[in-house]
Amino acid sequence: MSGEEAPPDGETGFDRVLAFTVPDRDARGRVVRLGPVLDTVLSAHDYPAPIRLLLGEALVLTALMGTLMKDPASQLTFQAQAEGAIVDLLVCDYRAGELRGYVRHDPAALECVGSNPGLETLFGTGYLAITFDLATTGERYQGIVPLEGDSLANACEAYFERSEQIPTLIRFGMRNSGGSAIAAGLLVQHFPDSEEGRERLHAKDDNPEWEHVAALAGSIRHEELMDQDLSLEQIIWRLFHEEPEVRVDPRLSLTRGCRCTVAHYRMVLSQFPAEELDDMREPSGFIPVDCAFCSRVLEVDV
Repeated sequence: MSGEEAPPDGETGFDRVLAFTVPDRDARGRVVRLGPVLDTVLSAHDYPAPIRLLLGEALVLTALMGTLMKDPASQLTFQAQAEGAIVDLLVCDYRAGELRGYVRHDPAALECVGSNPGLETLFGTGYLAITFDLATTGERYQGIVPLEGDSLANACEAYFERSEQIPTLIRFGMRNSGGSAIAAGLLVQHFPDSEEGRERLHAKDDNPEWEHVAALAGSIRHEELMDQDLSLEQIIWRLFHEEPEVRVDPRLSLTRGCRCTVAHYRMVLSQFPAEELDDMREPSGFIPVDCAFCSRVLEVDV
């Protein structure tokens, strides 16, 4: 995609991630719009509106960050946790194009705080942990930041700044349309490969390249992110069409994935002592396992 030509219409719609780079500005990014996958995840539980919004944002962030990993078999886990709060656990993960997520909350406490509670109201003093499990090397690394700011997106920006020293801008929007939910997000950051052998960008007082990219990306409106008639390619075109070059790479489709199989839980349960298995086993001989992600109970024979 160059400044001379606009992209074709409708190339990337729901449940896909578009990766892009702006080479002259040392910037990269991702843009995603969730539709049916989001509906499927939300339908697993009867979540009230504020929790649906929270989970929608977490799923978008998980997709944006998960697709930054070079190996598609690697896994990113996004976990927000607090003690004694309205929401005490939010967890999402991404692997090989599969998204899943779950929120555990106190319905009675939620009813007492109004229809649009902020992050601090929902979590109190909590933290966000972002974990990367790398398939190629088997390594795991994790960054933890306080749940501060107005949104989960703000907390993720803080994670990149503190844990990876990468200036990052994130935008998110969500709405219900005709009974279905739409959630979308944009992530733009200074391209880390350009920092090798050079002064870290965040350490400079004057960052004209990043400031330029952040100003362009920050102009995106929520309505544009969620506009079904506007492809993800067109969003990037609107933001960066004056740049000499923008490279786009439509990534794999996103699906709702859950690894709750009888075989998986049989393997997990096989590590328990026989006495504990007997205590868990029902008269039928099976052990019921409740998967919070998809709200299914599986009967496992061990």
